[in-house]
Amino acid sequence: MGGTIIESVIKSNPVGRWYIELFDTMKDDEPENRVICLDVFEYAEKIEMIGQEYDGEVKIAWSSDENVTPVQINEVRQQMMTYEAEQNLEKIDTNQ
Repeated sequence: MGGTIIESVIKSNPVGRWYIELFDTMKDDEPENRVICLDVFEYAEKIEMIGQEYDGEVKIAWSSDENVTPVQINEVRQQMMTYEAEQNLEKIDTNQ
C-alpha cells in the first residue's frame, strides 16, 4: 500500500485556544475521519497511529484557519520543536 498525505490544520476555538485537526486524505471527507488534537503530544500519537496504516509513509500538509493568530502558530511551532528535541534525546539515551 502506498503512503498518504495528512492535512494538519491549526485552528482556534472561540476562547482562543489552538488545536490541530488532522485529516487523512486517503479517506472520505466525513466528520468522523477528522481527528482533533489538543497538543503536540496527542498530535504525534495520532500521526503515528495513522502512519501505521501506511507503513510509516506519510507526508504532512500544514495550514491554518484565518482566525488563527501568528502567536498561536508560533506556539505550535515551539511545542513541535520541543517535542522533537525530547524525542531525539530519548533516542540518544536508548542507544547508549
